Amino acid sequence: MAERTGEGSPRMRAYAGYKKIYRYGSPVLRQKTEPVTVFDDELRAFLESMAETMYVSNGIGLAAPQVGVLRRIMVIDMSFGEEVDTILAMVNPEILGSEGECTLEEGCISIPGVFEEVVRPERIRVRYHDLNGETVETDADGLLARVMQHEIDHLEGVLFVDRIGAAKRALLAKTLREIAEESGEEL
Repeated sequence: MAERTGEGSPRMRAYAGYKKIYRYGSPVLRQKTEPVTVFDDELRAFLESMAETMYVSNGIGLAAPQVGVLRRIMVIDMSFGEEVDTILAMVNPEILGSEGECTLEEGCISIPGVFEEVVRPERIRVRYHDLNGETVETDADGLLARVMQHEIDHLEGVLFVDRIGAAKRALLAKTLREIAEESGEEL
């Protein structure tokens, strides 16, 4: 959840798998996604390109709607590119339960330069499919739980700015409008 490099930069074009990041104001970010039913090489290649896009964008999580694909797919890597094979690819994720409450600052690749405190459950239980279609259930807490919730929100057409208070959102209205205008979208 960090700012990204500009799409037109040479660094971006160097990554063959790089996908365009849709920004705030784009209708695709507000749509609910459809489940994945086929687990094949095409899905694995797409997940690989999502991971590349996440790394180039300096993010720690990325959901398919952020690259214009309305499928329940997301990737997470909290090693910040420091470790090999730490990518968590989650297909059709769903939150089964949650506990506690935690307030932390969040940002989003699709809303560059905006960071706000968001209240979310501190611990969650999640079910998802891995790259082979196998069902996995796991518990997560702390930052991992937060990133999972943030990315799952994207799969439901929800952005982190929807989870902040009305007064803070009103203060951000001009900034959000500018982001939408820069991306060629009208609110």
